[in-house]
Amino acid sequence: MTAATLRVPVTRGYRFEWVKLVSQWRIRLVVAACWIAPALFVAGVSQQATLPVDTLFGRWMHATAWAGPLVLLGFAGVYALPLLTSLVAGDVFAAEDRLGTWRHLLVAVRSPRRIFAAKALASLTVIMLMVTGLAVSSTVGGLIAVGNQPLVGLDGQLLSTGDAAGRVALAWLCALAPTLALAGIGLLGSVALGRSPMGLLLPALFALAIELAQMLPLPVAVRLALPAYNWNGLFNQPVQGKAVLISVVVGLLWAATATATAYVVFVRRDFTNLNHDAAPVRAALPLVALTGVTVLALVAAGVGTGSGIEQDKVQRSLATAFAHLYRIQTGQLNRPDVTEAQLGTSAACTRGGGQTDPVGPGNDWRCVVSWHLPDTTAVGSAIYQLDITPDGRFVADGDGPKEVNGYFLVRTPVGDAPNPLWQFDGSVELLPKG
Repeated sequence: MTAATLRVPVTRGYRFEWVKLVSQWRIRLVVAACWIAPALFVAGVSQQATLPVDTLFGRWMHATAWAGPLVLLGFAGVYALPLLTSLVAGDVFAAEDRLGTWRHLLVAVRSPRRIFAAKALASLTVIMLMVTGLAVSSTVGGLIAVGNQPLVGLDGQLLSTGDAAGRVALAWLCALAPTLALAGIGLLGSVALGRSPMGLLLPALFALAIELAQMLPLPVAVRLALPAYNWNGLFNQPVQGKAVLISVVVGLLWAATATATAYVVFVRRDFTNLNHDAAPVRAALPLVALTGVTVLALVAAGVGTGSGIEQDKVQRSLATAFAHLYRIQTGQLNRPDVTEAQLGTSAACTRGGGQTDPVGPGNDWRCVVSWHLPDTTAVGSAIYQLDITPDGRFVADGDGPKEVNGYFLVRTPVGDAPNPLWQFDGSVELLPKG
């Protein structure tokens, strides 16, 4: 009988690694928390008088169940998912180094390749279980606490309940790509750094570095070449699908490259060396090369080397969002309905009091929105102060007149209601049209 016939199938190795993972009390606790805590969080916050308005869609948590999963997704992309991938993928190989059990595992399985496949698949399964729990639990919590109501998109347009549910589900699916990239980096750190605790922390540290980089005024090509949670474009009409698609592809490329590098490092390892602590730093070179190639490819594709935030884009995005939200306010106040075409909304924006070029992110944008009402000659106008972040998201803060955007609440026939024009979120498409 040959040695090959004695090797344990990947399926049996996978089941073994799966049992090893879920038998750990910390994994069980975290999985349970992912399926329970988000529902409690969303339900609790939705009933609060003070909402997380500094978080995307946070200001709508009192109005619709579909805002809660998006608020949680924004939080999870920065904090929860990097820590979860560190806990699972960042420790799956290093644990064997700490316990000194590689020889026993090799004797039992007889194939480093199958060991790697089993551990990677088991880690992926646990991570997917956690992500699914976060999405499902937060949605259930919102539906119970608030109900199935339409969602206001980032362009001010009211999304039907079915449309909102589909886009929320798609946003969580798109978030799997950068999560898989973090998992691949966790596998690479766990393999390359051995028993060092840095392997366990690598996905969280990498996610922190990416988050800090996204806060800088980077060129669009560099921004999109890094694996990040970029799903905001799904909530515009039309959908800003190009940027979302690029982010998904980049995330999957990072996941594949990091996992393949971890595989090569693992199968080339000398398991007879009991003092193995770390692989050479060159294990990170494939990821550096991938970033450079991606940037060059995006520049060649015409993505651009600027910030992508330009005066005409800001004016167009603000005017579109204002027109849609004005119609929502009109419905609140029981006024005759008007269409966007009848309003003819436009915006004029400057930056730094006209002393700064109207391009790039910043909190010194000032815009005047103008519109017309049917059968009147007067032109309505409203002032907004804009804070635009490097990823294109902006918060428009109303600065008068008081009849339009001067107060947080508006007085409706059924009582006071939040004024949709007082302060609202929007998004500038960073990529050029076409």
